[in-house]
Amino acid sequence: MKRIGLTGGIGSGKSTVASLLLAEGAVLVDTDAIARSIAQAGGIAMPALESAFGPSVIAPDGSLDRAAMRQLVFADAGAKARLEAILHPLIGTETQRQAAAAGDDAVVVFDVPLLVESGRWRALVDRVLVVDAREETQLQRVMTRSGWAPEAVRAVIAQQAPRKARRAAADAVIYNESLTLGELGTEVRGLWKLWAAATTR
Repeated sequence: MKRIGLTGGIGSGKSTVASLLLAEGAVLVDTDAIARSIAQAGGIAMPALESAFGPSVIAPDGSLDRAAMRQLVFADAGAKARLEAILHPLIGTETQRQAAAAGDDAVVVFDVPLLVESGRWRALVDRVLVVDAREETQLQRVMTRSGWAPEAVRAVIAQQAPRKARRAAADAVIYNESLTLGELGTEVRGLWKLWAAATTR
């Protein structure tokens, strides 16, 4: 099995790159999607989340109110630590299960928004691909895509690793600043051919 870690700041285009790698034949393990699934109504994380944070972070449908949780985490570092202590072990277990199910011949792409911040993922993958964009570009993309206020986007960016730190951890960087989808696809295919054929280090 070959393991590629994929990361990038919010609004960098990381999810688009993940989709392009999936189209090339990668098996995608999306840790953010796993985090959402375990915090849905009836998800395995919900009892612990409600116990730790109370009903104020529970949406009417019984899922985690992500906006309320985000506000709490940004205001309280202790809340962030408690949240991570609940979610990270559950995400890790499901990540390992999905990777194991891919089979020994697979090229598995782990889409990990906080790959650099975690401090542990670098040792778990063979290559790291970073998708990079200027902060102003990130801001505009997220505001357009999600309708967030600028302050909310900047708060997320401030919680993430600096661009320089992500680039320093990378084996390759895609600068997704003004690329068309076709140009982005060309870059992704080039890396895929190189890395999918390479011997795992």
